[in-house]
Amino acid sequence: MSTPKAVGADPGDGDPLALALFGLTVVSGLIDAVSYLGLGHVFAANMTGNVVVIGFGLAGAPGFSVLGSTTALAAFLLGAALAGRLTAGRLRPALVAEGVLHLAAAAVVFGVGTGAVGTGGAVQYGVIGLLALAMGLRNATVRSLGVPDLTTTVLTMTLTGLAAEPRSPRRRRRVLAALTMLAGVVPGAVLVLHRQTGWALVAAAALTGATAALHRD
Repeated sequence: MSTPKAVGADPGDGDPLALALFGLTVVSGLIDAVSYLGLGHVFAANMTGNVVVIGFGLAGAPGFSVLGSTTALAAFLLGAALAGRLTAGRLRPALVAEGVLHLAAAAVVFGVGTGAVGTGGAVQYGVIGLLALAMGLRNATVRSLGVPDLTTTVLTMTLTGLAAEPRSPRRRRRVLAALTMLAGVVPGAVLVLHRQTGWALVAAAALTGATAALHRD
C-alpha cells in the first residue's frame, strides 16, 4: 500500500499517484470527446469551455446549447460540492463513483441508441449530467491533492508553464499531461464519429476502474 501524499506534495512522474493522474487525464480526453462531439458541443470535464459555449449560445451562434452547457456546469458543481462529503480527499472513492457514473451513462446510450442521445431532450441532458457529475467529483478530489501540473481536466496553466519555464524539472510532466489528454481525445473522437459512443464511455469506465483498483490512498 502506497503512502498517502500530503496536500501540495510533488510526487515524481513515476510515483503511483502521478501515474494515476496521468491515466485520469486520458479519461478526461475520452469524456470531453464524447460530450463535445456526441452531446451537442458540451464539455463534461472542461468547465471553461462551457462558459465560452454559453456565451456563444447567448450571442445566437448556431449549434451551441445554452441549456446543455448549463446542465453540465450545474452537475459539475454539484459533484464538486459533494466530493468533500463522499471522498474526504481520497482519490480511490472518487474513482469508484466516477466509474459507476460513466457506466450509467453508457447504459443509457446503449439503451436508447447513439442517434437518440444526440438529438436533444431529457436523455441527452441526463447523460451530460451523469458525466459532468462524475468529473466534478473527481476534479474536486484531485484539486485537494494539489499535485502541480496534474489537474487531469485542463491544460492551460500546464502549457503556460511549459512555455514560460522550458528548463523546469517539471517539463516532462507537462508534456506528458498534454500527450495523455490527446491519447484520450483521439480514440474517443474516433469512436463517437463511428457511432460507438457507448463503447467510448465503457472504455472511460474501464480505465477509471483500473486506476481505482491499482491506486491506494
